[in-house]
Amino acid sequence: MTNEYQIRVVPEVAAQEDRLKAYLAEEYGFDVRTIYGVRILKRSIDARQRQIYVNLKVRTYINEQPHDDEYQRTDYPNVEGHPQVIVVGAGPGGLFAALRLIELGLRPVVLERGKDVHERKKDLALITKTQKIDAESNYCFGEGGAGAYSDGKLYTRSKKRGNTDKILNVFCQHGASTAILADAHPHIGTDRLPKVIEAMRNTIINCGGEVHFKTKMTQLIMQGNTTVGCIADKEYRGPVILATGHSARDVYRYLAEAKVEIEAKGIAVGVRLEHPSQLIDQIQYHSKQGRGRWLPAAEYAMVTQVQGRGVYSFCMCPGGFVIPAATDKEQIVVNGMSPANRGTAWSNSGMVVEVRPEDVKDEDSLKVMRFQEELERMCWQQGNMKQTAPAQRMADFVNGRLSYDLPKSSYAPGLISSPLHFWLPKMISHRLQEGFKIFGRNAHGFLTNEAVMIAVETRTSSPVRIVRDRETLMHVRIQGLFPCGEGAGYAGGIVSAGVDGERCAEAAAQYLGKVIT
Repeated sequence: MTNEYQIRVVPEVAAQEDRLKAYLAEEYGFDVRTIYGVRILKRSIDARQRQIYVNLKVRTYINEQPHDDEYQRTDYPNVEGHPQVIVVGAGPGGLFAALRLIELGLRPVVLERGKDVHERKKDLALITKTQKIDAESNYCFGEGGAGAYSDGKLYTRSKKRGNTDKILNVFCQHGASTAILADAHPHIGTDRLPKVIEAMRNTIINCGGEVHFKTKMTQLIMQGNTTVGCIADKEYRGPVILATGHSARDVYRYLAEAKVEIEAKGIAVGVRLEHPSQLIDQIQYHSKQGRGRWLPAAEYAMVTQVQGRGVYSFCMCPGGFVIPAATDKEQIVVNGMSPANRGTAWSNSGMVVEVRPEDVKDEDSLKVMRFQEELERMCWQQGNMKQTAPAQRMADFVNGRLSYDLPKSSYAPGLISSPLHFWLPKMISHRLQEGFKIFGRNAHGFLTNEAVMIAVETRTSSPVRIVRDRETLMHVRIQGLFPCGEGAGYAGGIVSAGVDGERCAEAAAQYLGKVIT
């Protein structure tokens, strides 16, 4: 017999199967020897009070062995010789589009401007060693997209657009831990995600699809108002799912010149804020001992309004690193990532301010992108024209003081003290200062000179939206072109990009006459 229960237990019980079985036996009147297995279906931490609890939904197996699958498998048929669809970009939007196309009996041809996930890793190491960026292989470009080497967090608030559970199950099918199906804030980890991505690529190839690396799309092939393919190293024919990611500025410029309808979109801009992870643990878990033995590195979420704009934490990485995420020369961009164990000495998050299109001068569709570029170039100049990032202690920033020294940081290329309060745009710096004061009042100890601000965080989302029809997901004026994922302005993170990739695959299938059941 199997039963499911909602329970609330202390962390040491939640972390040990024997203790969990003993709790269930006592609570529900079982002989503990009859509990053959316990499967955790949902897990979340309640740290609102001094006593921390873990909320669990569990399935117990009484006098029988666990027999049901831990995740739901998807069948991928062989599609060799079937009609093909071109997928531009091998980030989460493109990969999930390709896998869904296979499910629907279509043959995906994936074109990725960067390198495969293992070769790409070598170029990331060179950023710190040489202080130079490879414009085609970096933390944003290459197999897996920006998510592959920038954390692998799978949390999304987007529940209305598609089946987020399906995305998580596909990850499990390709090697991710089934813990992501239970955790409230699932996370694969930067160290484990590359193998999962490689397995997804192998599924595409083994089913008859194609994946091409170092193959940069330069032009769409048009017949009237219909896209019939694209040009990269050669011509590729078929409808095009455009999933190029939020940093493909050359694609945005090409679309603008080709009169493909795009529009400026709001973003968020700020810094990476890095604290000692022990301090965040102490604050969030209300204990001088911090997380102790049984709790994970603590997370936080901060949000407020200052002068009509949101100020909030973004992409929080407990026990993680700050990384150099620029995509071209004369740029400094920072992001965060965490290994699976979230075990480093630092915790960081983006601390950003909402920027709307009307906050930026000019009227054209690329104005927010240019605002990003100008800020990244200014940051590079402040960083001695290397990847050495300008930085300032948090309390010094709030009080308008230069930091004469900086704390030890996870940012490998190095930091240089800089008056961020002086040179960041006033609409950003003033709102951050006021927001930090509010966050410091809400979480005692958060506003501290033990924390360092590292500039500049600009790639929170796409600065452009490629306008598409709500029903067909095709471009509003061009048949056969399906703008997809973060780069098109319709997603925000790995899971939502995956969901949008599946939806675009379904729309492309319908365009080719397939009936979706």
